[in-house]
Amino acid sequence: MKTIINSFLAILFLAIYGCSIPQSVINPRKDVPFQFRDIRSVDTNSIGSLPVKEFFTTPAIQQLIDSALVRNIDLQIALKNIEAANLLLSRAKLGNLPQLNLQVSTNSNRPSDNSLNGLSTSQFLNTSHIEDFNGSLALSWEADIWGKIRGQKNAAYAAYLQSAEVKKAVQTRIVATVAGGFYRLLMLDAQLKVAQRNVKLNDSTLKMIRIQFEAAQVSSLAIQQAEVQLLKASQLIPKITQEISIQENVLSELTGRYPTTIERAVTLEELKVPEQLAIGIPATMLSIRPDVKSVELDLKIANAKVGIANARLYPTLTISASAGLNSFKASNWFNIPASLFGVVGAGITQPIFQHKELKTQFELAKVEREKSVLLFRQAIIGAVVEVSNEQAKLENLKNEYIIAQQRVKTLQLAVKNADLLFKSGMANYLEVITAQGNLLQGELELTSLKTAQLTASLDLYRALGGGWQ
Repeated sequence: MKTIINSFLAILFLAIYGCSIPQSVINPRKDVPFQFRDIRSVDTNSIGSLPVKEFFTTPAIQQLIDSALVRNIDLQIALKNIEAANLLLSRAKLGNLPQLNLQVSTNSNRPSDNSLNGLSTSQFLNTSHIEDFNGSLALSWEADIWGKIRGQKNAAYAAYLQSAEVKKAVQTRIVATVAGGFYRLLMLDAQLKVAQRNVKLNDSTLKMIRIQFEAAQVSSLAIQQAEVQLLKASQLIPKITQEISIQENVLSELTGRYPTTIERAVTLEELKVPEQLAIGIPATMLSIRPDVKSVELDLKIANAKVGIANARLYPTLTISASAGLNSFKASNWFNIPASLFGVVGAGITQPIFQHKELKTQFELAKVEREKSVLLFRQAIIGAVVEVSNEQAKLENLKNEYIIAQQRVKTLQLAVKNADLLFKSGMANYLEVITAQGNLLQGELELTSLKTAQLTASLDLYRALGGGWQ
């Protein structure tokens, strides 16, 4: 017995001090630049930390976003994933607790009369069968020597945090999509007004040309050219109206409703493009942006799995105990203390033939961890690039919009002058039609550019991690 105990202690000593689990992991955060490209500010403030209602101040947008956050199906699924991850975390926290099982059993054994058991039973017990009544509590506990259970807890906790970050990422996407869809809806409203205004302008021009045709001042070709221009502008109206209906349906789906009319209560012209947006520094963005934090948690999960796989290579120490009542007669079953019994044991299980398989699993876990490091680095680079792209887009769209505004003002003046010159006979109909066509395209482009600016500002907000607060 003493030899067995000494052997047990020797194995345990070697198991504890003979190996260690590597925990060091390269963190890609160390390579993050201090500033974004072409940005010299060291201000750590960022619009990404602003609550949604502080960034989107238009009540109509706030109402749509509130409805989407309550009704959107994707967001509700993300919340269910958080509930599931929380349940798995609760289960993992119980890993260090011993298993305790209650067992109550009874059986009857009728041995052969010609067998040794049958002869013994008949001779000593004066019966042809044996009954056994047993009630016991069995306890089993695994010592977490190598941190396997601790690793499972860490993995479950990281998975729970990751589910929360995924929910945040879904919310930022929904907020940006709803706001962007609303901006597009306002753009279509503005373009519809532009088309209707140009239809009236082209119709007025066509009437003047018909009057001149009746006076033999122009040919029928002039009427045909004017009619074509009128039909071209008129064709835009059903096309834009169709796009408005589709966009309303998209926003209805995002807010978890069946297709319905979307209340505007504001026009594209009334919305103001932010003059200056604080972007902070990359480190601030990484601490806010949920998709990057989710990938970082992936790395933590992968690291925990490496520890779990490594722990499986080494012996498992299990301590067990059981106690209860046992009797071969029902009348003596609860005769205490005579029917009491107890067993205590401990054992070490070392995988032998499975060692190669477990070693392979360990190496695979390390490879997966290395992949997680690369994916994390890729996510960081992608996030920094996205912010830089949106910032550059916002600056260039601002300059492009200013030029487009000047162009539209010039075209409006050109149409006015062409109309006056045409009435006085100093310009031909082609000049009038060309000026009106250029104005139509210029005004449509101006609405698109303003919408692009608004969309770029919200994309920058999302890229900096905003939208889930």
